[in-house]
Amino acid sequence: MFLQLKYTDIGYKTPLIKGVQTSLDLGDVCLLIGDNGTGKTTLIKSILNQISSLEGEILLNQKDIKTLSAKAIAKQIAVVFSKSQIPDNYTVTDLISLGKYIHYPYYFELNKKDLQKVENIIESLNLSQYKNLTLDKLSDGNLQKAFIGRAIAQNSPMIILDEPTTHLDESNKYMILSLLRDLAKMHNKLILFSSHDWRLAKDFSDKIWFVYHQELHSGMAEDILIKHDEVLNLKSKIGKEKFALPTIISPDLEGELLRSFLMKNSEKNLSEFQFELKDSVWSVSATDFQQNFYSFEEMLGLIKNLH
Repeated sequence: MFLQLKYTDIGYKTPLIKGVQTSLDLGDVCLLIGDNGTGKTTLIKSILNQISSLEGEILLNQKDIKTLSAKAIAKQIAVVFSKSQIPDNYTVTDLISLGKYIHYPYYFELNKKDLQKVENIIESLNLSQYKNLTLDKLSDGNLQKAFIGRAIAQNSPMIILDEPTTHLDESNKYMILSLLRDLAKMHNKLILFSSHDWRLAKDFSDKIWFVYHQELHSGMAEDILIKHDEVLNLKSKIGKEKFALPTIISPDLEGELLRSFLMKNSEKNLSEFQFELKDSVWSVSATDFQQNFYSFEEMLGLIKNLH
């Protein structure tokens, strides 16, 4: 596992989150949720070793985070906070290019390959028309996208984002979350991000870290949401269906979570299948096929084998 937390207490003088035992690997997209003040940002800063954990270990690529220098951590983790200081007189291109300099001395000039990658990132974020504008002239949404671009340019194995869709409209939220998921799946990056707009964010996340009552509950996104009705009042906007869905027989909530799960993990036409929830067990059937599943994590194997 790329990131591991072992019996970790997170906080300042007293713990905000106790006894964390969880891990994430390259290719995972994990959504961090919880009420304000529960310790989400403190957890992020502890993973970055900006705040020391009170107990236990945080391992990054098998190394204790406390033994790594700030530069060594920066090479492994790119980060975007919800409030970032704006460099004076920097353009969008300047800011995104900064991500490349973590790998070079400060006096180094970016080569043509680096500059082309920066240009590609600008285009992928729909920022081309703003690339020569100074940051103080950008809207809050475009400024947020530019900081995300800097993190992408850094090309670190892991990206942490604190509220990355703040200030963005619906279309840009979809664009950013889709881009982050593509980075994880196509380029084997580990993405950890927090969001208050988790009803949308869950549609792009494999796993959830849910902070509640000083505990971190972790697992497959759908399994965590099913188990914890504290966060459930769902009517998310599930759109852009890429394939025919199966017949689903279940209560509304579980059916919505299943649709979200299938959209994230399958491109296959599933119209021949029926998914029926009986006493917390999913019965999946088709012609000459029937199997029961007790969690979405178990079901993941079936979905992947259908490709």
